[in-house]
Amino acid sequence: MRLDVLVSRAASRLQDAGSPSARLDAEVLMCHVMEVDRTWLYTWGDRLAEPFQRARFEALVAARASGQPVAYLTGEREFWGLGLATDASTLIPRPDTETLVAAAIERAAQPHGRLLDLGTGSGAIALAFASERPGWGVVGVDRAPAAVALAQRNAERLAITNVAFHESDWFAALAGERFQMIVSNPPYIAEHDPHLTMGDVRFEPRSALVAADEGLADLCHLVSESRGHLAAGGWLLLEHGYQQAAAVREALHRAGFGEISSITDLGGHERVSVGRIAG
Repeated sequence: MRLDVLVSRAASRLQDAGSPSARLDAEVLMCHVMEVDRTWLYTWGDRLAEPFQRARFEALVAARASGQPVAYLTGEREFWGLGLATDASTLIPRPDTETLVAAAIERAAQPHGRLLDLGTGSGAIALAFASERPGWGVVGVDRAPAAVALAQRNAERLAITNVAFHESDWFAALAGERFQMIVSNPPYIAEHDPHLTMGDVRFEPRSALVAADEGLADLCHLVSESRGHLAAGGWLLLEHGYQQAAAVREALHRAGFGEISSITDLGGHERVSVGRIAG
């Protein structure tokens, strides 16, 4: 059967299964099976699939129809133009988080410095920043050994050398270290949030999603503890839920930060809040 026919049939099946991006999902899965990009698929879609290619594609489509994330099925997700390996040990990098990366780059005007990425997961934030600011030293930490190993593999495959990844429960392994910037996309979903039963998050590690106190516990912890690890004039940047900006700004104010503001994502939601300690 022709590749384009298989993709069209798969898109219909995924749409019936409730996928919000059925056609794109089908195309990405076919490209993964064929080891090609989407431009090739559009150009050569009239080619016939080999039986083993069709069988593999249809198995992946069935898995996607059951709800499994495309990024886990293909083992890859693009973030900030970087092809990152993904697996079920970490969150899937999302476009909203690029708001945090852009805000960090904007505040890294000096040619040299140190940035800390807390709860680095796949290393997406740390690697995106490091790729744009090669004069900076970047450290990413995560309490999950599997996440640290994945981030290290991503650094190696992308040949980004100004970043290092370590195992640490937040600041536990960073005694005495200071940074010009600290960033994090911590858990910030409330325990009973209905979104936890929807879409890709059903398959992502709950420990990387859920926080106590209506999702604010880890955010507030990072605000209070970051002051002891920021150099004079250093910035703290935190991703959070779209309804949490006011609470995060208040936490920053109570902790003595200045230049406090929140930044909207592409959907117009307040997604990142920032503060700076005195220089």
